[in-house]
Amino acid sequence: MQARIKNPVMLIPGALQALLALDKSTEAADVPYVTRKLIHLRASQINSCALCVDMHARELKAAGEKDERIFALAAWRETPYFTEAERAALALAEAGTRLADRPDAVPDDIWQEAARHYDEKALAVLVIQIALINAFNRLNATTRQMVGTWG
Repeated sequence: MQARIKNPVMLIPGALQALLALDKSTEAADVPYVTRKLIHLRASQINSCALCVDMHARELKAAGEKDERIFALAAWRETPYFTEAERAALALAEAGTRLADRPDAVPDDIWQEAARHYDEKALAVLVIQIALINAFNRLNATTRQMVGTWG
């Protein structure tokens, strides 16, 4: 398999820089790096973005995450490896990724559980990060960007 075209963010001047600037704008908020990367990996699994699954699993490993957390992420509800706050963020990420899967795309109970663990600014970061990883997933999966080509 090969990519259909060069990565779109490399073809359009300023596109990658704009996405990276959006990501950077969320770094100062009270959402841990690992939580952001868990969100990225989980959304990428759902969206079948091989490039992002590979990248974010490696980022988590480089951040010192244990294999069991990385390997079990797709089944996070059935494992003891994630904190309540991480579980709330993952549930929000799944709902924000699977918008068309239910009549109420992001049910109140999912939002309220996230709000129990994160203040308004941190919730804004989570929503931006969910939107951002979904944008990257759609760019990469649509054009079949290949694993290992990102770095």
